[in-house]
Amino acid sequence: MPALDESLVKVVGDRTAKVLADSLKLRTVGDLLHHYPRRYVERGQLTSLDDLEVDEHATVLARIEKVTLIPFKARRGDRLEVVVTDGRGRLSLVFFNQGWRQKDLRPGLQGLFAGKVGLFNRTRQLASPDYQLLDAEATASTEAGSAAAQFAGRMIPVYPASAQLPSWKISACVDLVLDSFAATGWSGVGEPLPAELREKHQLIPVTEALELIHRPRTENDRERARARLRWDEAFVLQVALAQRRAEDRARPAVVRKGRKNGLLDAFDARLPFTLTDGQQKVCGEIFKDLETEHPMHRLLQGEVGSGKTLVALRAMLTVVDSGGQAALLAPTEVLAQQHHRSIVEMMGDLAEGGMLGGSDLGTKVVLLTGSMGVPARRQVMLDMACGDAGIAIGTHALIEDKVQFQDLGLVVVDEQHRFGVEQRDALRGKGEQPPHLLVMTATPIPRTVAMTVFGDLETSVLDQLPAGRSPISTHVVPALEKPNFLARAWERVREEVGKGHQAYVVCPRIGDEPEDAKSGRGGAKKRKAAPDDPEDLGAASDERRPPLAVVETAEMLAKGPLAGLRVEILHGRLTPDAKDDVMKRFAAGQVDVLVATTVIEVGVNVPNSTVMVIMDADRFGVSQLHQLRGRVGRGSAPGLCLLVSEMPAGSSARARLDAVAGTLDGFELSRIDLEQRREGDVLGQAQSGVKSSLKVLSVLDDEDVITAARTEATALVAEDPDLTDHPDLKLTLAGLLDEDRAEYLEKG
Repeated sequence: MPALDESLVKVVGDRTAKVLADSLKLRTVGDLLHHYPRRYVERGQLTSLDDLEVDEHATVLARIEKVTLIPFKARRGDRLEVVVTDGRGRLSLVFFNQGWRQKDLRPGLQGLFAGKVGLFNRTRQLASPDYQLLDAEATASTEAGSAAAQFAGRMIPVYPASAQLPSWKISACVDLVLDSFAATGWSGVGEPLPAELREKHQLIPVTEALELIHRPRTENDRERARARLRWDEAFVLQVALAQRRAEDRARPAVVRKGRKNGLLDAFDARLPFTLTDGQQKVCGEIFKDLETEHPMHRLLQGEVGSGKTLVALRAMLTVVDSGGQAALLAPTEVLAQQHHRSIVEMMGDLAEGGMLGGSDLGTKVVLLTGSMGVPARRQVMLDMACGDAGIAIGTHALIEDKVQFQDLGLVVVDEQHRFGVEQRDALRGKGEQPPHLLVMTATPIPRTVAMTVFGDLETSVLDQLPAGRSPISTHVVPALEKPNFLARAWERVREEVGKGHQAYVVCPRIGDEPEDAKSGRGGAKKRKAAPDDPEDLGAASDERRPPLAVVETAEMLAKGPLAGLRVEILHGRLTPDAKDDVMKRFAAGQVDVLVATTVIEVGVNVPNSTVMVIMDADRFGVSQLHQLRGRVGRGSAPGLCLLVSEMPAGSSARARLDAVAGTLDGFELSRIDLEQRREGDVLGQAQSGVKSSLKVLSVLDDEDVITAARTEATALVAEDPDLTDHPDLKLTLAGLLDEDRAEYLEKG
């Protein structure tokens, strides 16, 4: 009798189980049953070829249109080219030295073809794909006869597959598991949803849903299965978040109330501008949380340049006024240094408390990074431990065991998605009582996503830009189709520099790797980024050329189209002093063009920069492109962002770039981004390599389910906090929240 936690080895054998584990991370029977089909096709229905993505492992249903055997001219051997069609688009299949396949692959026959989509001579193709012919008269000479008969008369599931395991082999493994469970009446498979909830929302049993999601006869079967499984994902997640909210409410925290005529009032009096209505509203929400006896858990999100750092600083000053300390955790040394520099500049002598010339109301603002010298590091740690430093800014160095605070009252985490859970928790654990937590993100998140991903956090949104911000125009530069456009891009850079402004050029890779890490044809190996250097995206492992790199691009520009300009580089592999020196000189106007990686994505503020050229822009995500272009247009002159790409018109990559060029609305772009890449794991386990817990639930499209599940979960946890009366739900939750996940939720 199979069980959901049973190893797949017992069901499908050692060899297949190893491939499932290695290529798709499927190790147990439950893993396989929850590996749902990506889509379905019906016998006679041709699958669209227009939406195929380069590098995707795709399975298509198509008809063979043309077969050609081409002998090699310069050497022995041949190439078999097969063109398949769905009636709208075409796809090439190529087999090397396999001319005998002509007997199988004949024009007019229909089949399933699976492989990795590549690009050759700008034409999409599958090289040596697996295939399964579905026409009964054609299968006598193939191994697909029995499988083709099995496919007949029902919807064919197409699974997320790998190079080692095509969709139909996964389907065969699923059938083995389903047949085993059916033979035992699904004994041992628990029902996580309470009976009254299933009845209220008209949901089928989980066993029926698992059967129908893999073996639907009709579209209605598939929809009923997905409706049920959607609820499973939403409800179990919301129960986990409801339990955490209840635990947080039970924890004590020190009330952090500001004082009149204190540090915050002195700071506000020196501001050369008036806070926006949005900033005042969000600050009021944060101050109210800080005055409660339970730890604040708040998410602060907003548009690029909306003033999140100013809001966070005012919260930190309030905590200092109450006698406590605040810590700001940044993901890179460049960003930590930039935060320190900008906060000290904003505060002036208020950041020099206890120092000669410092204000009597002031406090020390210190910076701690891993690369600091021993004497400076020792002094900063002493200032934090004795309480002289009211505000500490740093990278992961802040969370080392020997770093202590006298009274840590507030932790601000900038760009939370760039930190592991353990890092954030280590800093929060440095207070005698849990400090208040403010999480900042410069990537706007749709409301439904925030409700799901950060279901335990209150959310504040800054959607109003301060006065004086200039508009940014964005254009796509098709480098291959119109090379003169790229030449014009460099002319625009020269024109802006000629007006006294500055420019950024962003590349996906640092470059200058050792020779064994390069490959001129197949792409470079990706270098593991250092903790303070997460910006190197590495090189593609596909048939495309490696991504453009900072080092090589800077040299090319300095010798070519930007000759005579002051061109410098910035990336995470530079020494901290070198990085700081480059940024200081760039901010002072001593550098005309800064060629950098995504190390400048957030926090960098040089108002004189008016133009940004992003090379290989298609290799960046939508939200990342939005963040990058937010570095220009920060002063009185309008900003210009040029997205350079070699991807052809009509491709999804170009559509992505067109979307970025078409709007400055970060919330709209975040929706597009999520639609294209899915939501990932809402429990944050993408950071520790565990697969996603969302399979059918869409946090963009299923707001009604998420909202209803949140209401039901909150009520259930209020009545039964430990799920004593719901053992199957408790077991399911334990399966989802394994030891690492449970620890993640506890830490936040």
